[in-house]
Amino acid sequence: MGVTIPLLILVIPLFMFLLLGLAGMKMKHPVAGILGCLGMGTVMLLSYYTAYLYFFSGDAAFIADGVRQQYTVFNVTWLQFTEHLVIKLGFLLDPISAMMLVVISTVSFMVHLYSMGYMRDHHGVWETGFQRFYAFLSLFSFSMLGLVVATNIFQMYIFWELVGASSYLLIGFYYTKPSAVAASKKAFIVTRFADLGFLIGILILSYYTKTFDFIALTSDPTAVLMSTEGATFLGGSALTWALVLIFVGGMGKSAMMPLHIWLPDAMEGPTPVSALIHAATMVVAGVFLVARLFPVYLMEEFALQWITVVGAITALYAAMVACAQVDIKRVLAFSTISQIAFMMVSLGVARPEIHDAAGYMASMFHLFTHAMFKALLFLGAGAIIHAVGSNDYTAMHGLRKYMPVTNWTFLIGCLAIAGIIPFSGFWSKDEILAACFGYNFVAYIWMSLVAGLTAFYMFRLYFLIFWWKEHETPKGEHAPHDQAWTMTLPLVFLAAVSCVAGFIPFGDLVTWDGKPYDIMHHFDWGIAAISLAIAIVGIGVAWVMYRKENNLPERMRQALPRLWTWCFHRFYWDELYQFVTHKIIFARICRPIAWFDRHVIDGSMDGMAWVTNKASDSIKGLQSGQVHRYAWIYLVGALLLGAITVICLM
Repeated sequence: MGVTIPLLILVIPLFMFLLLGLAGMKMKHPVAGILGCLGMGTVMLLSYYTAYLYFFSGDAAFIADGVRQQYTVFNVTWLQFTEHLVIKLGFLLDPISAMMLVVISTVSFMVHLYSMGYMRDHHGVWETGFQRFYAFLSLFSFSMLGLVVATNIFQMYIFWELVGASSYLLIGFYYTKPSAVAASKKAFIVTRFADLGFLIGILILSYYTKTFDFIALTSDPTAVLMSTEGATFLGGSALTWALVLIFVGGMGKSAMMPLHIWLPDAMEGPTPVSALIHAATMVVAGVFLVARLFPVYLMEEFALQWITVVGAITALYAAMVACAQVDIKRVLAFSTISQIAFMMVSLGVARPEIHDAAGYMASMFHLFTHAMFKALLFLGAGAIIHAVGSNDYTAMHGLRKYMPVTNWTFLIGCLAIAGIIPFSGFWSKDEILAACFGYNFVAYIWMSLVAGLTAFYMFRLYFLIFWWKEHETPKGEHAPHDQAWTMTLPLVFLAAVSCVAGFIPFGDLVTWDGKPYDIMHHFDWGIAAISLAIAIVGIGVAWVMYRKENNLPERMRQALPRLWTWCFHRFYWDELYQFVTHKIIFARICRPIAWFDRHVIDGSMDGMAWVTNKASDSIKGLQSGQVHRYAWIYLVGALLLGAITVICLM
């Protein structure tokens, strides 16, 4: 493969960012959107072509002896510290990077196209900052593409931070809205703390291994283990600390507990941003990070167990909270947290002795399918919000008659995420549950419970939006309706992908060791039947409670008032952070330090300045500029010196 196409995949979105950012204000509104769509459409086609060549061309550079190889397209030295410790900027092709090129470019193009309709009001007028919006979308796409094709962990960290900066800009796009500004700052600050752990982990790992390069780290993980052997801190090896700290960075980006608090508030950004950043791309960066270093993680059992525990707790927590939310975007936000945790658990339970580490393949498979149906759900939610003018489901109900296309595509997304056969989520989620079953029966029961809750809260959302009771909005031109083709086409496309993506021979394409994995040979129809039954039960409960207006939800709320209140308030995590940061850190730590700084540090400096001023005032007469006074002082001084000399000689 030549350098031109991979380079264009990165250069085009960067160029569009610079063009729209610098010259966008001089363009008419639709021109900026059309240019953004054309640029990302080109990137999508180039990404498809690149992935096709990698997976299906049979080139010896990509596959040898039936094993898919890691192929470096280009790798340019940027900084060199020592002979071995070098930071390079390059383009790495392997199964997960090729798969991620398809995911990122597809969802990004759909969001670009969808935004042409969404970013207009009901009178067809484009919102203020339309060009800026497309510039930020291009910057984010460039950052994510650069992250997934990084040849080394430091290049990944550079683009990792750029993703954080671009997401800050997109979340706070409505900068005149206080809640959006607060949400963007919250996301930026929380992820910065996590990224500090990521950076420390990188430094520890590179210090002992003498390399940042992914191929060097993953091709011989035993050497990595040997290089860190003997170095310990607080009972843990250097490799343990490095991998756990690197995972902390992934926890921040992927909104794992307790660093999850930024994601629900990030829904303050435009809905297309939610679909792009918080459903399909940015939040899976943590999963991708662990997958990229998976051979190294296999060397450290504790790190994998830590990933499993954090993922399992997060998955159940987010599913419970989603059951009590009334804002449809926040339901989808907590659903995202839960599904990303599913992927983390799948990586945590993956072991070579359990079906050739099928959990790795299952995690990547679910990453792919989830990106499609969750982007579909978020874009569907955007179409509903655009039609109704509210995020609250109480302003909706009965929309299936008014918005038939949105109804059917949203239903497909719900069926996919619930794990109903033959939709894509059934196949990927079942592989995860099978991996959990092979690892630990408790993990399997736990994640099956989460799967049942997923089916329940998604169809609770669906029935409350499209059924429950007749819509109360007057008919006529003000009635809700399906949106323009620019918003409808992405819904139809993503719904179609969600229907057929499960039949992709994913195990033949993406595995941890590059060797094909026959999914159907290892497919456990017993586990599949149980998971399908659990999903049907969850949907059935939602059908009984929410299809038609009744008092069952209120009766359940009254029966479990404390549980419902805790779920509705997200188990008070935000209040806990407020208490810790304001009442403890600010009041007990920061305020005394600020007092010491003002009164002691600044006071001592001010005192020294005051003494200097007083001393200078008292002696400034010696430099008055009056020559006769200088002569008089000189004469008196000379006489005094003479007198002292005479006295001393006597």
